[in-house]
Amino acid sequence: MDEHVASVLGESKKIISRLQLLSVFFQEEVVYKIYLRSQVIHQLFENNSELPIDKLELFHMQFTASVIDLLKKIKKNNEKNVTLIYDEIALNREVIAQLNSTALNEANFMEGKKSQSLKINISLRNLYEVLSDHSVDFPFVKNVTRLSARYAKDFYYTITEEQLGRLIEYKEAEVYEISYAVIERKLMGMLCKHDFKTEFVYGLKSGMLIIEIYRFLSLDQYFLFFPSRNLFLFCTLDDLAGIDLNSNLSEKSRIIQELSYNNDKLESKAATAKTFIPAEIINLLDENYNKISDLNFLNELNNFDVQANILKAMLNTDMM
Repeated sequence: MDEHVASVLGESKKIISRLQLLSVFFQEEVVYKIYLRSQVIHQLFENNSELPIDKLELFHMQFTASVIDLLKKIKKNNEKNVTLIYDEIALNREVIAQLNSTALNEANFMEGKKSQSLKINISLRNLYEVLSDHSVDFPFVKNVTRLSARYAKDFYYTITEEQLGRLIEYKEAEVYEISYAVIERKLMGMLCKHDFKTEFVYGLKSGMLIIEIYRFLSLDQYFLFFPSRNLFLFCTLDDLAGIDLNSNLSEKSRIIQELSYNNDKLESKAATAKTFIPAEIINLLDENYNKISDLNFLNELNNFDVQANILKAMLNTDMM
């Protein structure tokens, strides 16, 4: 084989190999079709020594090289865009990790609710004894506000000052009031009747102030505990109207959930952006493929400078 022919064929194989790698990367039908057609053209020259080898070289100069340069520029621009997306994903993951490391465990909160219910029930029983005996003893058990101190920020629902104010309103004639506590008279009567068996339902917060809502185990009746005044009052679900109690997730858990969902969308966006080719360029590549698929295109190769120039001009556009 002539040395010049061997050199052109060897360079042609390298060019087609680069085009193959790009077709695999983009997974775009027209790119793959151009690669296959270029391979067919190479084989045509390799198997027919009578064909002028310079036309194969000219073919790559006018068509394949321009397509490769164009696709490489698109790939480079896409990778820049994808890097920005992955930077955002990485930042979200850092925030999620920080929140996970500081967020209080929801299972621990559920256990804390059981403990809090027991503390309040014992405290209310003690309060009943104090009222009955006209004692001055302090009725509340130790650490009765520990639950709110640990979990209010993450697990108590936010209410307005106005909502809090309405919940803690009472008439003095309707309560027992001692130095350490205030409790609605009818509430104390119902607690005695049902043996002080209640459970913690949820907590509310307004600024630094908190309210805890409890429910009788044996009936659908609620009351509140306002630690700032050691106040116990009946409340109903109607009193809580307008308060969003639908989510059981903590504030941090909700943020984690939102960031995780956003990262899923970003991952999908990155996968698409990585191999994106603008529609205008797809159309141009289709035209390119149609040209080189023409059986007579080799005879017209010298007349295709305009098409080659269009491909090269695309390299200097902002379409990518």
